[in-house]
Amino acid sequence: MKEEGGSAVYCLGLIGAAVYFISNATTFWMGVVGFLKALVWPAFLAYYAFEFLLK
Repeated sequence: MKEEGGSAVYCLGLIGAAVYFISNATTFWMGVVGFLKALVWPAFLAYYAFEFLLK
């Protein structure tokens, strides 16, 4: 079973997160770190969602 819709949402989220993190970077290396954060944005989303829900 393929989930093509999920990969499209992930791709759009990746692009949006990369634009957000890179545009807020003050140095080149912070931009690199921002891009790496954009690759794992679902992990950040799940972490903060569970943190909010379990308080």
